[in-house]
Amino acid sequence: MSAPLPFDPIAAAQRNWEEQGWRAEAAPMAAITAVMRAQQILLQRCEAVVKPFGLTFARYELLALLGFSRTGSLPMVKVSALLQVHPTSVTNAVDRLEAAGFVQRSPHPTDGRTTLVSLTDRGREVAGQSTTELNAAVFAESGFPAEDVEALIGILGRFRQRAGDFSSEAPG
Repeated sequence: MSAPLPFDPIAAAQRNWEEQGWRAEAAPMAAITAVMRAQQILLQRCEAVVKPFGLTFARYELLALLGFSRTGSLPMVKVSALLQVHPTSVTNAVDRLEAAGFVQRSPHPTDGRTTLVSLTDRGREVAGQSTTELNAAVFAESGFPAEDVEALIGILGRFRQRAGDFSSEAPG
């Protein structure tokens, strides 16, 4: 990562927006841009932790999801829905994870149109190890004070719900 800038470029952009006469849009633009930059920073941190395990963060999420399932196995279409990514992205991730020996595909026992993806023993081991590392290096040291974490969860959750990301607070 490069040296920190001597000024906040998002605050400068907000001032530029205001100077152009876009006052009502300036603060929302700055907030959205800040969220997007924060996402980049956090993703870089996560990627650095999971890379030694032969993972990207997206592939880690798939392993973790399977690890949390009752059987360590889910239909690929359900993986796509729960990770909120296009089925093609799931297929590509499963291809890579399968090549690494972390997951395996199998036909669904009662629905011939459905393919299951399942953790292998090695995949379960890597998921556990990478989760331990992520917890220590990123999640326990997020850079956010606890009260900000709770506020962010609420703010971003309400935004996501209004955007149609989910319809209720009940787990699905």
